[in-house]
Amino acid sequence: ALREGLADGTIDIVATDHAPHPTESKECEWQAASFGMIGLETALSIVVKTMIESKLMSWSDLSDRLSIAPAKIAGYANQGEGLAVGNFANITVFNPNKRWTVNKDAAKSKSRNTPFHGMELPGVVTDVFYNGKQVMSDSKVLGNS
Repeated sequence: ALREGLADGTIDIVATDHAPHPTESKECEWQAASFGMIGLETALSIVVKTMIESKLMSWSDLSDRLSIAPAKIAGYANQGEGLAVGNFANITVFNPNKRWTVNKDAAKSKSRNTPFHGMELPGVVTDVFYNGKQVMSDSKVLGNS
């Protein structure tokens, strides 16, 4: 039902809680564990795997649900807009053909609590431009970004 709702626009955004917690606050009894998980590093690839590869959504729909609609809902000026002369470029370059395996120990987050550890996922973010400045190149975050 969630996938169908995302596909038909009933669910209009994909967002992550990205709630990194120390290991000790997650590796305990369920009732005592902190809420949330890391998700920022896997979100795009998970949506590609579940929605694009299954042909439930188009790439245009993916762009809308992960970028355009969240920016509009949050009221962020100059975010989630198309490319236009005079606008700063806010672009994520994504290679959908490259695959990677989630490794909790290699996560960039300060936490390791991912349910996707060991899962092979499609696509890798290779470059990011934010406000016209390149902040990631060849899948590496650039200094002073």
